Order: sequence, then C-alpha cells, then structure tokens
Amino acid sequence: MVEVMPKIGIRPTIDGRRKGIRESLETQTMNMAKAAAELIGTLKYPNGKPVECVIADTTIGGVNEAAACAAKFAREGVTATLTVTPCWCYGSETMDMDPLTQKAVWGFNGTERPGAVYLAAVLAAHAQKGLPAFGIYGRDVQAATDTTIPDDVRGKILGFARAAVAVGMMRGKSYLSMGSVAMGIAGSIVDPEFFEDYLNMRCESVDMCEIIRRVNEKIYDEEEFERALAWTKKNCRQYQDIYNGANGKSQADQEKVWEYVVKMTMIGRDLMAGNPELAEKGFREEAEGHNAIAGGFQGQRQWTDHMPNGDFMETVLNSSFDWNGIREAFVLATENDALNGTAMLFGHLLSNSASGFSDVRTYWSKEAVKQATGYDLDVPGLIHLINSGATTMDATGCESLDGKPAMKPFWEISETEAQACLDATSWVPANLGYFRGGGFSSRFLTKGGMPITLSRINRVKGLGPVLQIAEGYTYELPENIHKIIDDRTDPGWPTTWFVPNLTGEGAFKDVYSVMANWGANHGAFNYGHIGADLITLASMLRIPVCMHNVPEDKIFRPAVWNAFGMDKEGADYRACAALGPLYR
Repeated sequence: MVEVMPKIGIRPTIDGRRKGIRESLETQTMNMAKAAAELIGTLKYPNGKPVECVIADTTIGGVNEAAACAAKFAREGVTATLTVTPCWCYGSETMDMDPLTQKAVWGFNGTERPGAVYLAAVLAAHAQKGLPAFGIYGRDVQAATDTTIPDDVRGKILGFARAAVAVGMMRGKSYLSMGSVAMGIAGSIVDPEFFEDYLNMRCESVDMCEIIRRVNEKIYDEEEFERALAWTKKNCRQYQDIYNGANGKSQADQEKVWEYVVKMTMIGRDLMAGNPELAEKGFREEAEGHNAIAGGFQGQRQWTDHMPNGDFMETVLNSSFDWNGIREAFVLATENDALNGTAMLFGHLLSNSASGFSDVRTYWSKEAVKQATGYDLDVPGLIHLINSGATTMDATGCESLDGKPAMKPFWEISETEAQACLDATSWVPANLGYFRGGGFSSRFLTKGGMPITLSRINRVKGLGPVLQIAEGYTYELPENIHKIIDDRTDPGWPTTWFVPNLTGEGAFKDVYSVMANWGANHGAFNYGHIGADLITLASMLRIPVCMHNVPEDKIFRPAVWNAFGMDKEGADYRACAALGPLYR
C-alpha cells in the first residue's frame, strides 16, 4: 500500500502593521506555533510514527504570506491546518482558503492583545465562505509571557488533530470488496458514491475466485506459507467439533482446511496491501495490491457453500499480530459489510488499535438472566456482541494497561501479551450447516472492565450516511452463567458482553433502548471512550450523528454548527445537509 502520512500545518498569523506592532509580536506568535507543533507531535499515526507538523516559514500578516504558506503546505502534503495567534489579524486575508483542508483556529486568551477578537472574526469569515473551522479559546486568561498550553486548549488541539489525521489517512486509499453482497445484507451493497463523496476513497472489487486462482497457481510467498503454517499449528488450538458430530470432517481433512485458510489469509493481505515478494516470483501485477486501507470478504454463501469460510483470515488480519510478529492491525469486515468496515476504520484510525466486528445479537435484561440462569445480574442489562468467529483476538482483553484488560496500539503490545491473546483463543470446526465448505471460527470470551465504544455507519435514502455511537464497558459473567447463555446462542463464536453507559433519556434511557435503536445487525467496537473523537471526525466529513451518549462538554464540532440552532443534535443534521459531503 502507498503509505503517505498526512501532515498538519501550523499557521502563525499576526497583525500585519509594521513599525512596531508586528515586530513586537513575532516571537510570541511563532512560539505559539512551535508549542502547538510539539504538542501534536506527541500523537502517533497508526503505523507508530509521530504525527508530523509543518510550520509556515514566516508569520502570516497578509494575503501574500498566506499564499506562500499554502504553497509550502501543498508541497509538504498538509491535509489539515491549525492557525494560531495572540493578537488581532486581518481575517479574510490571513485565513486558510483551501476547501479540502481541515481547519482549526487557536486564539490566545490574553488581555494584552485581542486574540479572541481575531478568533471570532475569522470564524465568522470561515462560516460566511462555507469553510468550517474549529474554534479553540482557553477558558482562563493567560499572561502574554505564559508559553504553556492550558489543559482545555490541549484537549481541543489534540482532539482536532486526531480526527484530522484520520481524514487525511483515508484520502486516496481504497476499500476492497472481496466478493459482493452477502446474504442480502444491505451494508454489503457497497456504494462508491459514499466512499468517494464523504471519504475521498475509491472502491475496488475482486471476485472471490481470485483466491482460488492464487492458491492453485501458487501466487503467494511459499517460504512464508511454511512459516505461517508452522506458527498456526503451534499457536492456534483446534477446539472440539461441537456442531457436526459423526458428520464432521476427519482430522486429515481438517489439516487440509488449515492449510487452505492460512493461504487465504496471506492472499487476502496481499490483495489489500500488495507484496513485493510476489514480483520476485514473476507476478508483478499481483504484487501491487489494491492500496486498500480497509476491505471486506463476502464469504456467505457463494464461497462458504463449497470453500472454507473466511473466519481465520478475518480474525488474524484484524489482530495486531501474526506469524511475522506484532504489527498494525488490518481492517477487514465480515460479510463485506462495508458500512461496518467504515466504522471499524474510523475507530482504528482514532485509537491506533485493533477494531472488533460483531453481530449486535441479543439484549439480556436482569430478569431474563435471572430466569435463564438463576443469577442476579449486577448491571442494568447486557448486549451480547457475538460474531461468526471473525473478531480480532485483541478483543480477548489479554493485553493490559495499568494492570487492567486493554486493546493497545501494536507498538505497546508485548510478545507475552500477544501470546496470551492466542492462548485465550481456540478454533472451532465450522458448523457445516452454515459453512458447508468447513473452516474454523475463533472462540473466546472478552475480559470484563474494558472501556469500549460501539459504533456503526448506516445509510438512509434521502438522508445519506449517519453515525451511531454507544460508549460503555465490557462485562464478565461468571463462567458457568456465561456457558448457560452462550449455549443457547452459538458457543463456537467469540463473545463480548457489552454494557452501554446510560443517560436515562432517549436511546440511552436503558439498555433495551440502546439495542432497539441500533440501526443494523452489525457493530464495530474499539478500546476506550472515543465517542467525542468520532463526533469530531463525523463533523469533518459532514456525517450527522443520530445516536450517542457522549457528555456534552466533550463534544467538539466546527464553530459554524452553532449557527444552525440551539438543539445541538438537530444543528448537526442541518449543518451537514447545508455544507454537503466534504468531497462532493
């Protein structure tokens, strides 16, 4: 995959009046730019490298310097800008006029110069010109000599930067469909218009028979395959066949299936990201890949009625480790649900960690749990997130942060933690009623106590895409109680018990309401409460948020959203409709 990291440009704007005023502000203004760049540089791209900032060569006092800055940023690959100033500046002469960059303005809260006045003026100019910008202004007054960045300002700068980097990471990349529509699932009806207009991504597609061709013609790294198969035999424990009884495959046949699904995993990765090793074998076209930052595998039914299912491929690629060691997780959606794949992609880019894919399967009330098991549930209810064996192994919770279960960026995962995730996962021979070609589904139970955010993109005719968000935490039932419930559902698949944070109102009145208001059969989940960042990202892309439980004081949208009414969520819809998709 072509890896171009989006940069954030820092624009130090200044009062253009010479002969004393501008000269007195040069050092303070440029120091603000340097401090902002240093702060943003503490963030990392999903590949683990620090986020890069580019500072304008000079402070910007007028249109000529603004143009010089824009030219530099274009050369440097800047996709978002942060304008900083402690003083009054000439608004429409100094502002960022690029319609495709994400924009924020930090006006210093000091009494010596009117930084707040410039901030208000230039935000008004952005609104008037249809170029939304995020306004950043500290709550407390600072002395002109104070070079620290207050905590509230730090939070807004970092929130803007995380979302802006995610927007930049998607530009020019692809979503790769391996196959087409799975079992009539609407999310797998992939719409190029959505990806092009909202994400600046292209849609690529290959028929699933391409996997058969590559297996048959050995269009994969054969040396890597031997290593991968040995690693799989050592680390991927086959569970008993709980589905098929005497009708199940023999162990000799299962060994052939293992070989096939390992090859599928390598080929799926190569289709997405390319593999230079294939060029060495003479397959130069196949070595290129499809520049896919995300993808999906149809599987059911045209493939799974006669070939091994994609669960092993999806689980391993979505995890932060494989036979080549610890590495960045891929984003590969089950059943080619591209809308859930998009939510997985958003979460991955914002958290830098692996994304989980699950069916939003069943709501369990306290009363239902009591009736089924005799157990008194100590939470207001549960949502059973369970999928046909394709959830990332990071979701076992066997990684740890401050001694608690976590899902971490790959560069923070130890070999011991990766091994613990593998050891907590077993592989169940596929139910041949569902998957006639066989395969293996991952099976694990997520540890409790992890803060996670469940999200989902849905498309609505006449409206467009909308985003759903539910922050909450994982829950761990006693093993015997979990078994009673799990046996009633599908004991060969991975389970994550989810308890959403409740507000007592609307979709978050109770756990049942969360389930009842969820817009599709799938959901993506990520470690941490990243709902505020998802809302910021959605506003950049002009995707309204139809459901969330993020505290109001954490929500950060462009300043112009305030002009669309006092009802914040209704204003979000009106602003997105008025401005339209980012790239249309």
